[in-house]
Amino acid sequence: MPPAAGIHVPLLPNSKITAQPASIPGAVFNVATSIIGAGIMSIPATIKVLGVVPAFVMILIIALLAELSVDFLMRFTHSGETTTYSGVMREAFGPAGAAAAQICVMITNFGCLIMYLIIIGDVVSGNSPEGEVHLGILQQWFGIHWWTSREFALFIILLFVMLPLALYRRVESLKFSSAISTLLAVAFVGICSGMAITALFAGKTHTPRLLPQLDHQTSFFDLFTAVPVIVTAFTFHFNVHPIGFELAKPSHMTTAVRIALVLCAAIYFAIGLFGYLLFGDSTQSDILVNFDQNSESAIGSLLNSVVRLSYAFHIMLVFPLLNFSLRANVDELVFPKRTLLATDMKRFVSITLVLLVSSYLIAIALPDIWYFFQFLGSTTAVCLAFIFPGAIVLRDAHGISTRSDKVVAMVMIILAVVTSAIAISTNIYNSLEISPREAVTYLSIR
Repeated sequence: MPPAAGIHVPLLPNSKITAQPASIPGAVFNVATSIIGAGIMSIPATIKVLGVVPAFVMILIIALLAELSVDFLMRFTHSGETTTYSGVMREAFGPAGAAAAQICVMITNFGCLIMYLIIIGDVVSGNSPEGEVHLGILQQWFGIHWWTSREFALFIILLFVMLPLALYRRVESLKFSSAISTLLAVAFVGICSGMAITALFAGKTHTPRLLPQLDHQTSFFDLFTAVPVIVTAFTFHFNVHPIGFELAKPSHMTTAVRIALVLCAAIYFAIGLFGYLLFGDSTQSDILVNFDQNSESAIGSLLNSVVRLSYAFHIMLVFPLLNFSLRANVDELVFPKRTLLATDMKRFVSITLVLLVSSYLIAIALPDIWYFFQFLGSTTAVCLAFIFPGAIVLRDAHGISTRSDKVVAMVMIILAVVTSAIAISTNIYNSLEISPREAVTYLSIR
């Protein structure tokens, strides 16, 4: 049941250790930080695919559905006897439902942690998307050395920045780093907006497409591959319960979520529009890669570096929030009968280190985030954000769903399943399709 006002809130669900209730501003920052992770980096690329108007509409629709799905989750949570996402699924669908939620949270969060490290690696040590070399900040400043390599730079960042933050055992402890993270994201958007407006007056911007351009290279079904990217960008449901149950009243979480969603939707659309104005069709799946270009002035070069560094630091501060939920779900699935994770320092540190090391190893082996977004947004992220909350409402284990709730839930599930199925099918088709040039080469060899 929800904690009442004035009563100490548990450190973790069902814990006997108490602490003061969290504040609404702290919850807003934690929710906003959970939302604005790596997703913002690929929003300009989705505008390149969808066009400005459809992308804006899609951001608004997904933000609205995200708010409704969180409302469903919290209403059923407070009507039952659980304080976790997997607990709500267990009350509705039994142990299988709980396991499904835990697995989806683990896959989604672990994938996001890998994407964060890839983005940080792009910033500090560069990347080579499609054979085009982009230098990182360390390489631009100090040259190419072993200590400016992707592997070494990420190792140092993990050891001295992310590990200390990941060892906090309470979400509220991250409110200050989340506040700084959100301000860095706003600063990132502000600088990009200023650069785009300056370029606009100088006549150096690219004309944005208001609607998608369908030709022999882009079909109608290709547009659906951008939807999972936005879905992933608004998937924060794995942190709803850890944040919400540290507040004094359930209504405080509703307020925090709505404020955070409005803020994040505005940030997403702004960075998408201004990022596309700056780079046009050359926009990469990770827009930070585009900012490695040399400017005509020292101030321009400095701004490019500030843009990249500001968001790299933002990602570093988001990392512990996702690791928090990931670690809790891994422990709940693997050690269901052990003592609370927060009270077992050995197990707590061991799981934390295993997650950090494994995400680091995968991040240095994989170069691109676009396919991660599509995979997560079409599978586990869409389940956590829309399909599971809708299914909980339709199952109605506590008898609290209204007819309008069930209609909304049904529409939510249908939209999620249809768009995800089309996106997955289109990606598979595109990966198997032989291009005209490849076909000519093949026939000439035959």
